[in-house]
Amino acid sequence: MVAPAHAPVLLPALATGIGSLPHDDATAAAELVMRLLPRLPSAPQLPNRDPRERMIAQWLVALPEVEVGSDGELAISGRSDEPPVAAFHNTSHGGLLAFLDVAARGAVDPPRLKVQCAGPLTLGMALAAAGMPVERAFRRAAEAVHAWTDALEVLVASRLPGSSLLVFLDEPALVAWRRGHEPLARDTAIDVLSGVLASMSSTSGVHVCGDGDRRLALEAGPHVVGFDIEHDLSADGDALSRFLEGDGWIAWGVVPTDRPLGSSPEPLWRALVDVWCDLTRRGCDPIRLRTQSLITPGCGLASHSLDQAQQLIELTNEIAERVHSQAVAARLTLGA
Repeated sequence: MVAPAHAPVLLPALATGIGSLPHDDATAAAELVMRLLPRLPSAPQLPNRDPRERMIAQWLVALPEVEVGSDGELAISGRSDEPPVAAFHNTSHGGLLAFLDVAARGAVDPPRLKVQCAGPLTLGMALAAAGMPVERAFRRAAEAVHAWTDALEVLVASRLPGSSLLVFLDEPALVAWRRGHEPLARDTAIDVLSGVLASMSSTSGVHVCGDGDRRLALEAGPHVVGFDIEHDLSADGDALSRFLEGDGWIAWGVVPTDRPLGSSPEPLWRALVDVWCDLTRRGCDPIRLRTQSLITPGCGLASHSLDQAQQLIELTNEIAERVHSQAVAARLTLGA
């Protein structure tokens, strides 16, 4: 795997976010992220602020044949082969725009940041569910994501010149490939996802939600793959080993977002170490597991209260600090 031009965005054990926050105040959400995730702040999506900022509506609005209502619901209006129009509006991208404003006011030179866009497999499934023929749905979804990732790179470069950018594609639809409900053949799905990733000039990532198909994401060729650690990873140990040996990075979703948690990071830290030990037994390099790592919550936080969201981000930071200590020790051991 060849390192991208923006490789400095990847430093061991950076803590960052995944997708959504529960805020209805975009500036407050951005300030929280900048304060709690200063080393790799992530642009928040705020679906509670406006339904048009939900994951699917936010990005399919670029297609001229898709109508997005004020309630965030989609409707297919005829057929079009017109290019997508990736325009950022306060209704659908308020979290992102406020984040860039806040980052520009207090940025380190050069800043390092993460943004995200729904992936082509997820948008393709949404279009197919809305009545578009499957082959066309995934083609138009890929065109939309191409347009958005290009637009995101241009927007960030204009607002934060010289910044290092990590662009994640969120792919909750990968659950369908894991469970055998896929609307596209596996090889075709890999081609769709890899085509978008290959077009990006920024460092690229794929977030695999829940028990989604991690192998599909790995085979598509991102620089980073993110997933939560609560699902069995041992079966994918060989694929993860190859990915790490090819200089791929893993965003470990260490902090669960689907159940109540205490305030101590200890159980979360032990769970991560147990995963690393298991993967090491299955052939993964223990040094790479620690040094080619980012730390995140398991998923987005829009369904939580403001206080809960802050607590989960703080726990993410605490685990990242421990991983950073081990990564530094590992590098010292190697003489780096």
